[in-house]
Amino acid sequence: MLLATLALWRRDIVRFYRQRSRIVGALGTPIVFWLLLGSGLGSSFRAGPTAAPEGGYLEYFFPGTLALIILFTAIFSTISVIEDRHEGFLQGVLVAPVPRIAIVLGKILGGTTLAVVQASLFLLLAPLASTHIGWASLPMMILVLTTLAFSLTGLGFVLAWILDSTQGFHAIMNVVLIPMWLLSGAVFPQTGASGWIQAIMFLNPMTYGVSAIRGVLAGGNNLGFSTSVWSSLMLITIFGVVTLAASTASVYYRRV
Repeated sequence: MLLATLALWRRDIVRFYRQRSRIVGALGTPIVFWLLLGSGLGSSFRAGPTAAPEGGYLEYFFPGTLALIILFTAIFSTISVIEDRHEGFLQGVLVAPVPRIAIVLGKILGGTTLAVVQASLFLLLAPLASTHIGWASLPMMILVLTTLAFSLTGLGFVLAWILDSTQGFHAIMNVVLIPMWLLSGAVFPQTGASGWIQAIMFLNPMTYGVSAIRGVLAGGNNLGFSTSVWSSLMLITIFGVVTLAASTASVYYRRV
């Protein structure tokens, strides 16, 4: 089981870095979003209850951009499940004498690794957003990013395993995954939003990922939500366990 998991994990890593366009899409697009939206909307968050921190909207939007990088990497890494099905590779893996959970872990851990590496590279731009990460906070940040990446990659795996086409996957991404990010506190705070929007944000698992990231960057004090970093991390962990269970069940009970 371990060898099979490592083999699939390594395959996803090598495959990703051989496709340069995926690197640009997963890392470049969120950076463009951060720079354009952060600069363009900065003046809208300077006063009132929705005011951005002293560093401006670029600082407020920084944790959301980290979450977006993780989301994009999860999408790009799990869409390969559909491609492997069409190429026949997935059928060959399924008939191999290895537990099917090894397939799930290999794909999810591969996407998680790529997401954390790219999000860590984006952390180097923190000084541009007037954000400073101390060495003492770095292990907690990596833990939060890893847990969120594992959860979102698991969700992407479930969707990719169920769907039969990349077009359908992109449609689900636009209807489900991107709104999850938009309603996570990444773009605007919960305070001041409509009541039904606040309810969705409260139920959105990604909200607590952004909240945990923001809490670590703020030295343990969350902005917009009263939940502590550890509470947010616990909720993300539960979400990760659910997506892992759903991924494993889909592999066992749905044919490719």
